[in-house]
Amino acid sequence: MEIHRLEKIWLAVSLVFIVALVASIVYGVAGMGVGTVGDTGQQLDPNGLDQTRFADPGGHWVDDDHYVVNVVARQFLFQPGTQEPIMVPANTTVTFYVTSPDVVHGFDVVGTHLNAMVIPGQETKLTTEFDEPKSYGIVCHEYCGAGHQSMAGQLIVVPADELPKNGSAASGNATATNATADAANASAAVAAPEVSA
Repeated sequence: MEIHRLEKIWLAVSLVFIVALVASIVYGVAGMGVGTVGDTGQQLDPNGLDQTRFADPGGHWVDDDHYVVNVVARQFLFQPGTQEPIMVPANTTVTFYVTSPDVVHGFDVVGTHLNAMVIPGQETKLTTEFDEPKSYGIVCHEYCGAGHQSMAGQLIVVPADELPKNGSAASGNATATNATADAANASAAVAAPEVSA
């Protein structure tokens, strides 16, 4: 059986594309450290969140340069985030740990690079630093049921000295300055989340 020259060329081109695809996947996982679900997150019992860091959702200082926020995404709210805004310090490393007890959700802080799928039984970890005080919207970008369209929240970045060094973000929200409270109330009145360039 004779293989025509043009068929050999197309076969060679196809093999080059397949090798390039496999090489890019290997480079992405090994060379750039792109993780997959379960690589860095902790396995959780979705029905036993009261026995984990998510028993008391909110934020707290780990040290002077690191703030941690534990968020539970559930149908159809973020806790904290929906009923009370998440407050985080500016110019500080902020790590979000997000999980869900019910269905798959999304956690997208609009106008930032923070965007992740939240899977029941998985702990999603996101680390960032916000440069300046500002308000951001939080949306669920994974369909999670009949009330999905109303699943939104708010994240407010405040100067680091406005968040108390002891206690959680919930207590920090209560003791923040009046200017921050006024900013939160004004931002809550805005229907659409703020998008920055």
